[in-house]
Amino acid sequence: MTTPSAATSATQPDLAPVGTSRRRGSLGPVGLVLAGGISVQFGAALAVTLMPRAGALGVVTLRLMAAAVVLLVICRPRLRGHSRTDWGTVIVFGVTMGAMNGLFYQAVDRIPLGPAVTLEVLGPLALSVLASRRAINFVWASLALTGVFLLSGGGFGDLDPVGVAFALGAGAMWAAYIVFSAHTGRRFPQADGLALAMAIGALLMLPLGIAESGAKLTDPTTIALGSAVAVLSSVLPYTLELLALRRLPASTFAVLMSLEPALAATAGFLILDQALSAVQAAAIALVIAASIGAVRTQVGRGRPRPPEA
Repeated sequence: MTTPSAATSATQPDLAPVGTSRRRGSLGPVGLVLAGGISVQFGAALAVTLMPRAGALGVVTLRLMAAAVVLLVICRPRLRGHSRTDWGTVIVFGVTMGAMNGLFYQAVDRIPLGPAVTLEVLGPLALSVLASRRAINFVWASLALTGVFLLSGGGFGDLDPVGVAFALGAGAMWAAYIVFSAHTGRRFPQADGLALAMAIGALLMLPLGIAESGAKLTDPTTIALGSAVAVLSSVLPYTLELLALRRLPASTFAVLMSLEPALAATAGFLILDQALSAVQAAAIALVIAASIGAVRTQVGRGRPRPPEA
C-alpha cells in the first residue's frame, strides 16, 4: 500500500550530492525508506487482524480518520485564499485516496497480502509504461503480465476473483492518486494539500464505515488498534520517507518502493501466516523486476519524467 510521500516522490528533485559523498551517505536514507515500507506493510497486516472486529470498511475509516487528525494538527493547512480549481483538485485527490484505501482493504480481506500488493502495483506500473514512448517499457509490461499470469495460476483459481478485482481497482486508483498528488502538490504548500485530502477521504469513508461496523467503531480497543494502523501505514512512513527524500534521489526512492510486494509478502507470512508457493514467489519477483526496470528506463531518458510508482 502506498504512502503519501510515495506518490509524490517523482516530483521531488534529486537532492543527494553527487559522487562519492552520495554513495557514502545513501545508507541512511535507504534505511529510512525501507523502514517506511516495512511500517506500511506491517500496518496493513495489523489491519487484516483487525477486520474481524471492525470490518474492512471500518478499519479504513479508523485509519483515515486518525491519520487525518494527526496531519491536520501537524500541518494546520490554510483554508482561505485557494481558487475553485485548487479545491476541485484536492477534493478529487481526497476521493481518490479514499477509494484507493477502501478497495485495497476489501482486497486484503479476501486474498493474501503479498498477491494483493503485487496486483495493486500494476496500476502505477501501467501508468509508467503508458506515459513512456520507449519500446523497452512494453518488455517490462510483458514481464509484469507474465508475473500476473503465474500469480493467477492461469485464471486466479487459487485467489478469490472478487478480491483480485478489488486489488486491481486499488491499483487503478493508485495510478490516479499519483497524478492528482502531483497536481495537489503544485497548488498547495508543503503537505497542506495532503492533510486536506486525507480529511476528505476520511469523510468519504465515514458513512460506509458506520454502515458496516456501526457501534463497533466506538469500542476503545478497536479505536486504539485502528490508530496504530494509521500510525504504521500513514504517519510513520510519511515522516520517514520525507526525511529520506531530502538526501535520496527520487529515482532511487522509486526503485525502493518497487520492493513493496516483497515486503507485503514477508509481513503476510510473519503476521498472518500467509505462506506463498514457489510459483507465487516467482510471480511477485517478476512484477518487482518489471517495476524496477520501468523506473530505471524512465530515469535513463535524461529528461523530465512522469510520476513513478
